[in-house]
Amino acid sequence: MADPKKNLKIAFVGTGANGAGIAADLTRAGLDVTFIEQWPAHVEAMRENGITVVMPDRTESTRVEVRHLYEVAELRESYDIVFVVVKAYDTRWACELIRPLVKPDGLVVGLQNGMSLDDIASIVGPERTVGAVIEVASNMWEPGIVNRETPPEHAWFAIGGIHPSVDSDRLQDVAAVLGHAGTVEVSDDIRSSKWGKLIVNAAELVPSAILDLRLADAIRVPGMYEFMLQCGSEAARTAVASGSRLRPIFGMTDADLDDPDAFAEQLLGQVLKRFSSPTTQTTSLQDWIKGRRNEVAEINGLVVDEQAKLGGSAPANALVVDIARRIEAGELERGEANIRLLVPGGA
Repeated sequence: MADPKKNLKIAFVGTGANGAGIAADLTRAGLDVTFIEQWPAHVEAMRENGITVVMPDRTESTRVEVRHLYEVAELRESYDIVFVVVKAYDTRWACELIRPLVKPDGLVVGLQNGMSLDDIASIVGPERTVGAVIEVASNMWEPGIVNRETPPEHAWFAIGGIHPSVDSDRLQDVAAVLGHAGTVEVSDDIRSSKWGKLIVNAAELVPSAILDLRLADAIRVPGMYEFMLQCGSEAARTAVASGSRLRPIFGMTDADLDDPDAFAEQLLGQVLKRFSSPTTQTTSLQDWIKGRRNEVAEINGLVVDEQAKLGGSAPANALVVDIARRIEAGELERGEANIRLLVPGGA
């Protein structure tokens, strides 16, 4: 665990459900953590009452240091570690916002879905970039209150650099700090590790949101599990074709790394068994319920785009992208009836 005596200064850019829950863990561990948040009501609620994290077996309330986005320009301190926990499509502006406050030898950690590590590196430099895999299920419907389904003892992370200077010594502080929020693995190939998460995200996040169902309920719709596996299999084959490896994540010890289709099914099984509950709504569905666009372009769309570069196709992922865009354009309602669009002969 990180030693508070090192006096590392830490910031979280984006303190929604996952960001606030993780940042609260670090704050309770005695670390110097600043929350930076774009939702004004959430900032004010945290200033007044702290952040409350509701978990299956306990509730924890923590007083925190929090800043509005517009107050970042008033900060005069520099940070050793900055965790970026915004939507993948918000990565670039968030990194530009915090870049002047990152120490020359500091690190910016993308705790995000998608493959945001290159966006981070283009702004703060690859020598200050840490990619990460995050597996935490949580949601937020009220300012100042996180509902966290996977408490620290069940959360899982992987971290790794994309530049030779981001070696194990530099990653040690990040791993120790993040270790207060869950199990942390240091990956020697973080791009491949992130592809592993994208494989399962492509299978579960937006497809279940299209049906407007909790993940466990979507799986039970006839034909849906098979369709989700097709999305994941396309992503796994794309990862390999684009030069990445199939790499076990979530602490898997029996991953089938020679068969992309089997690997995709194993990953989906891990999420369903270990990291979701009967009430889990994917982050993509939460976005739509809140009236926001989701990360379909950065997940399923990335699979489609990478296949296009290779001269191939990913028809299941392309279908997800098309339907999601129709929903976001107001041309189609999300709902279980959309199974007919995803699965031939669907109910």
